Amino acid sequence: MSEKSASYTYEEAGVSIAAGNALVKAIGPLVKATARPGADSEIGGFGGFFDPKAAGYADPLLVAANDGVGTKVKLAIEHNRHDTIGQDLVAMCVNDLIVQGAEPLFFLDYFATGKLETGIAERVVGSIAEACRMAGCALIGGETAEMPGMYAAGDYDLAGFCVGAVERGEQLTGERVAPGHVLIGLASSGVHSNGYSLVRRLAADKDWKLDRPALFDQEVLLIDALVAPTRIYVESLLPLIREQRIDALAHITGGGLLENIPRILPEGCHAIVDADSWRQSGLMAFLQAQGNIEPEEMARTFNCGIGIVLAVDPIKADSLLDALRKAGETPHRIGEIVAGEKGCTVRGSQGTWSARSDWEARHLG
Repeated sequence: MSEKSASYTYEEAGVSIAAGNALVKAIGPLVKATARPGADSEIGGFGGFFDPKAAGYADPLLVAANDGVGTKVKLAIEHNRHDTIGQDLVAMCVNDLIVQGAEPLFFLDYFATGKLETGIAERVVGSIAEACRMAGCALIGGETAEMPGMYAAGDYDLAGFCVGAVERGEQLTGERVAPGHVLIGLASSGVHSNGYSLVRRLAADKDWKLDRPALFDQEVLLIDALVAPTRIYVESLLPLIREQRIDALAHITGGGLLENIPRILPEGCHAIVDADSWRQSGLMAFLQAQGNIEPEEMARTFNCGIGIVLAVDPIKADSLLDALRKAGETPHRIGEIVAGEKGCTVRGSQGTWSARSDWEARHLG
């Protein structure tokens, strides 16, 4: 008689349905806490519903964004900093929406790993939920993918998807920007979520002791300075946008000031940025010195201390600076718009460098 064949199971192959169910149960209260008008924040169905009418919109345009955190995730994994990485994920998406004048309405996350460790996953999703509360959007669903063989032990990756809305005709497209407009920069909270492949390369090559106080701030461990979560600007900017006090906004992400500011400019407008109008943070100065990074490379790789740039009517600039301070931001008057070829020039004590519409050339062909 032939020997009976072995009976295979999904769990023996490395995927635990029970662990997935346990995670869903654990994060249920976290998700429910993000409820807002238009969303009931219940999870477990095949999709999440959102009612724009219940959110107060009459004739909304929907605006969608998706993003990830990049290799900053590796620092979070290697140094057990799972409790803030979700804010980076949410911030990268909702900041892309707010600069178009859109209110973030709902968010969905994608968490992928080789083996699901519910404690870590719950901390990550908890940080996503907390960031959604900060941005005023509902976490209405997501996906947890356990994929043995795709990721090294302990590794995971994140992606986020957010949808917002703006009443028709009120979206920010940059069309109202004109020569004479003032540029206001809002301080970043650190590196945010771009440039981490270079950060990690420096950390390895220079043998940084990440668990020791930073040279530029003895009150903070270097690792905590490096993984400080991306600032969310929604709460401070949304009321000002609705009051029509801002004509355009640029989210300073990959490409830095040089390549992101031109994305909000119409033809015939050139941005002039004074790099000496704000003080470079200790962290940015540290990165530049450690890597002997040329100023132009800094301006293309890192946010250089500015997370969002506003283009505003000069008549409104002073009152807007006051309003931003009252809202908890650290604003700087960093430049102006002049007549010229669409692009950006950054000038300062370290030199002058310019960019035309490089982002359009790279991304739109």
